Amino acid sequence: MSQSKGKSKLRNVGNYYQSADWSDYWRTSISYVGPHKVLIRGYPIEEICEQLTFAEMCWLTIRGELPNKAEARVLDALLCCMPDHQFVAAHTPAARFTASAFPESPIPGIASAILTMGSNTVSPQESAKIILAAFELMESEKLSKEEAAKKIVQQYLDAGKRIPGLGHPTHKNEDMRSTALRNVTQENGLWGEKCEVSAAIHKAFIEITGKALPINIDGMMAAVMTELDFDPLEMAGIGALSVLPGVIAHVVEEIREGVPLRVIPDELGSKYTGEPERHIPKK
Repeated sequence: MSQSKGKSKLRNVGNYYQSADWSDYWRTSISYVGPHKVLIRGYPIEEICEQLTFAEMCWLTIRGELPNKAEARVLDALLCCMPDHQFVAAHTPAARFTASAFPESPIPGIASAILTMGSNTVSPQESAKIILAAFELMESEKLSKEEAAKKIVQQYLDAGKRIPGLGHPTHKNEDMRSTALRNVTQENGLWGEKCEVSAAIHKAFIEITGKALPINIDGMMAAVMTELDFDPLEMAGIGALSVLPGVIAHVVEEIREGVPLRVIPDELGSKYTGEPERHIPKK
């Protein structure tokens, strides 16, 4: 189980000032560094470098324990789902705008891309919350998956909220990335009850609204990671991690081949919608 899910008591800085005991103020269970020694969750870094894949290292670092073969394969597939999406993604133009204005280093452009990732793009966090809410409702009220899904979808719709994880501006009928990730998850025997709850939410949405929106990649990543017991906070970071290869490639391409200080001219959609020219009255 993810270590982030442990209900640890929050510490108050005022207590440290009061006791004058700061011995455990900075503490971590993630890594240890000493002379000629780096341990990640207890494992020597050289063994990690020599024996683990990137996906296995990510699982270990984030979750605290090594994954089994199936878990590692599914996480690897998940990390491969979103390397890039051309300019049909907010983070790519943001990265390239910044890189065009700051070509001395790729880091500002990469950081700009990450700052765009949230409830509307890349992050599976909000999609995971609705899956977990339906799952908890199913257990607490002894409902079937279908009943819990319909109830949660109706609550969202009544509140005027969009259902996260559904629909895509480009992939109208099917998000092929979602299909591929589902296939890998099923092939490795990890498509379980929480994934089925996600599918029930999708079905309930179509039945209630009549809109046949597909499960997008954010929604499928949320379903799979919820099944794998990742915390929604962890999912947001993993979503960002999955798009970083494309972000790096775009930033480097912009610096090498792009247009210094990119703009949005009228010909590319810039449009003024304010007041016509006017003048301040003379006093």
